[in-house]
Amino acid sequence: MQSRRAPARSATSGNAGDVERGSTTDRNGTLTGGRRSRGAATLRNYVDAGVTFFDTAEAYGASNEEIVGEALAPVRDQVVIATKFGFKNGDSSAGMDSRPERIREVADASLERLKTDRIDLFYQHRVDPGVPMEDVAGAVRDLIRAGKVKRFGLSEAGVPSIRRARGAAGRSVAE
Repeated sequence: MQSRRAPARSATSGNAGDVERGSTTDRNGTLTGGRRSRGAATLRNYVDAGVTFFDTAEAYGASNEEIVGEALAPVRDQVVIATKFGFKNGDSSAGMDSRPERIREVADASLERLKTDRIDLFYQHRVDPGVPMEDVAGAVRDLIRAGKVKRFGLSEAGVPSIRRARGAAGRSVAE
């Protein structure tokens, strides 16, 4: 899924809405008005410059995935969208939560916010010591079979975790 203009380039959209300092958010941290449209415009500029890989996460805030979805909807089939799961309520300070039911919940919410029918790459943000890797990989494998996810990835995982994930879900990506 590379751009015809240049080799694939990537953008981490963890700060997609952080285009202008001093912009406002509501009491829930949701981006408001102009800040939101500037974030989407910035991402569209990345696409125009040849960027084809966009990385976000529920932990970056719901509005971040919404901005990514809004910006990339017109070019959805020309880009790769990655997002991550693994924190309680999407809050990295609240601890890990990679239970299979939470993974399914995050996937469905991310699909809605991203305005897409599939997540190209679904990463576990951090390995959750409280959930067997086989359970995590099995839940994502089921999402792949359902057509909601194309690929499974692990972020900051060690070799044993990667091997266990691969055994349960097949090929995976490690970051």
